[in-house]
Amino acid sequence: MQSFDVNNIFSLTQNGGAFVGQCIKTFRFQYDHNPVYRRWCDLMLIDPATVKTLSSIPALPVSFFKTHEVVTTVFDAETVFESSGTTQTNTSRHLVKDVGLYKQSFLEAFALFYGDVKDWCILGLLPSYLERQHSSLVMMVDELIKQSGHAHSGFYLDDHQKLSGTLQRLEASGQKTLLIGVTFGLLDFAAAFPQQLKHTVVMETGGMKGRRKELTRAEVHRILCDALGVAEIHSEYGMTELLSQAYSKGEGRFNCPPWMKVLVRDEEDPLSIKESGRGLLQIIDLANIYSCSFIATEDAGMVSDDGSFEVWGRLDNSDIRGCSLLVV
Repeated sequence: MQSFDVNNIFSLTQNGGAFVGQCIKTFRFQYDHNPVYRRWCDLMLIDPATVKTLSSIPALPVSFFKTHEVVTTVFDAETVFESSGTTQTNTSRHLVKDVGLYKQSFLEAFALFYGDVKDWCILGLLPSYLERQHSSLVMMVDELIKQSGHAHSGFYLDDHQKLSGTLQRLEASGQKTLLIGVTFGLLDFAAAFPQQLKHTVVMETGGMKGRRKELTRAEVHRILCDALGVAEIHSEYGMTELLSQAYSKGEGRFNCPPWMKVLVRDEEDPLSIKESGRGLLQIIDLANIYSCSFIATEDAGMVSDDGSFEVWGRLDNSDIRGCSLLVV
């Protein structure tokens, strides 16, 4: 079988047996049709017949995306997502078979957490990212801008004065607005144009990129709340290697859409996988069917009993990724 029925992925619930069943089905499909993943499972001495629970599904180290083409089935990629990285590190490359699947994933997740995108004005503050033609984040924000259909939706880059004027007009009209940006861009804007936002959600996507002294997430959120007059800072957790995102509506506590789930593995024993606790985060992304749906990240954090999770920072000695330099 060289294709996979993805129609039911977006109607799943995390807590039902259907989610676990879909994960097992996805594992077997990727084991059969993803040479890199199969080789990893074989090196781990995994017998596919014994994989029957979420914690028993092997996760591929995210670093493999820097050294291998991680693809399930053979296809000509519609696009390739690349991580920002730094000049000292290799970038991850995610070959995407179906861009439509990625768009469906982030549009349905946005609707789940924030409602109809057409009710929003979307303002993207992604300086430097627009220069990259293979950024999954830029594609997501660009599509949200288009789908919103609002006259003022758009990318504002380094034109902070224009962005400030736009926000003031939107605030005066009571328009529900999402200001989504990389961390250093939001900090620069907030320092130059402090204001009181009543109808605007401010969402950071990570990304200090060595532009400033590294700050904890709590420090960043406190600075932005004070400067922009909002009670909470929202956050988006996504990766070049995934096709789904988790969202936080405050305090750095993320929730996944139903086709995505985060597990936790022990730092000392990578074979010890749990559905809650502290350790290194392990992602299940069922939308990532033609790459790998089971990714072992280098992010340390905690998963709560309700499935929500926190990201505390990057594992010591792991490569620095340009999009994620926030630490605790």
